[in-house]
Amino acid sequence: MLADFATTAQPPAAARARAAVAVLDTLGVGLAGSAEPAGRSVQATIASGGDCVVWGTGVRASATDAALANGTAAHALDFDDMCFVSLAHPSAPLVPAILAAGELGGATGAAALDAYVIGFEIEARLGRLMNPRHYQRGWHCTSTLGVIGAAAAASRLLRLDTAQAAHALGIAASAASGLKENFGSMVKPLHAGLAARDGVLAALLARAGLTSSSRALDGPQGFLHAMDSEGDDLASVIRDLGSRWEILETGITMKLYPSCAATHPPLDALLELRAEEHLTPDAIESIEVDVDRITPTVLLYTQPTNPLEAKFSLQFCAAAAIADGRVGVDTFSQERLADPALGALMARVNMGVDEALGRNAPPLTEARVHVRLRGGRTLVREVSGARGTPGRPASPSEIDAKFMACATRALPADRASRALECLKRIEELENVGKLTDLLSPGSSSRRASALRGADPQG
Repeated sequence: MLADFATTAQPPAAARARAAVAVLDTLGVGLAGSAEPAGRSVQATIASGGDCVVWGTGVRASATDAALANGTAAHALDFDDMCFVSLAHPSAPLVPAILAAGELGGATGAAALDAYVIGFEIEARLGRLMNPRHYQRGWHCTSTLGVIGAAAAASRLLRLDTAQAAHALGIAASAASGLKENFGSMVKPLHAGLAARDGVLAALLARAGLTSSSRALDGPQGFLHAMDSEGDDLASVIRDLGSRWEILETGITMKLYPSCAATHPPLDALLELRAEEHLTPDAIESIEVDVDRITPTVLLYTQPTNPLEAKFSLQFCAAAAIADGRVGVDTFSQERLADPALGALMARVNMGVDEALGRNAPPLTEARVHVRLRGGRTLVREVSGARGTPGRPASPSEIDAKFMACATRALPADRASRALECLKRIEELENVGKLTDLLSPGSSSRRASALRGADPQG
């Protein structure tokens, strides 16, 4: 049924509209991430020469190499979107896989959006069946579920038949991987790149005749069992595929802070209290943050040593919010980590688990903040669903502003503006290549040569 859905489903217009926003947002953060150390490491490793644009560079590569580089870049800043059913960042693997496959096949923009919805729906159904146990066990769903979604989306754009698509999903199931222990390192964004690459590769292999087990997903030694799924009845979560759309019912969360999604409810609360009460670090005796039981499995670093760890540190994010009144891409720097005043405030931030939180809401979406002021007063603020979640969506102006702020880290402003306008008309595009051409700064082989010799830590 999954393969039949992947090859024949007709998503409604509202679902394509949600997908269009996700593609826009992902390309923005992917362009910004192309200059990050993780993105540059992958760019320095892949072979140049091919049909597909490596975003933010003058390089073209094979579909699989471009998907690897672009998927890594899309997740490098942890600024990409989130789905709280799959507990994954759905778009970081999906969009690079879709554009790479679309460039190969000359796909239209509308076809690319259909492929996005198809991949998202399959990921979300698997997440609904497998979580929270799969996630708690240590698997990174962005990668483990993302590769299945990417394979489904690529199968659609490469026009595989139902039998070939079934084999692509089976191949992708054996490629699934990604460990949460690597959160806070450059391997975390690499997970998205590997999922994108392996999803495209699975579809290409299936198209070339490679076959897989028909029970690769739900067999006694298949994907669900091996990866510690909460449930094992795959049929129960896919029987309404095509009639109920997760992308419309549960939706996609757009990140408004470039840090782990679990930090976003506390950040909303702290920034609101700071603005309302004119809080300064010196006025605060302590900050206590109550969270659900899954949040401590991702916010791993009480004393982060580098910017990537800081994105998974409640202490750093909370302290930066109070000290600066904002949390942006430039918040996560070695200089801010070395600031003794920020370190002193971090030491006054504590996290505790409240079992009532997350009981009636998705994991990572609820928090309660207690700010104890010197002098005895305590401020309390509870958040259920941070800004950017489907219930509190980003405004069109916020979406545009985020895209331009991110895209101009890699592209000239006029080219970023053209890309934004193209993305707003993506459903009208006759060929996605017209979009991907705009994702290169327009430089040539000199840029490619520079990347080949780049210091990936530079």
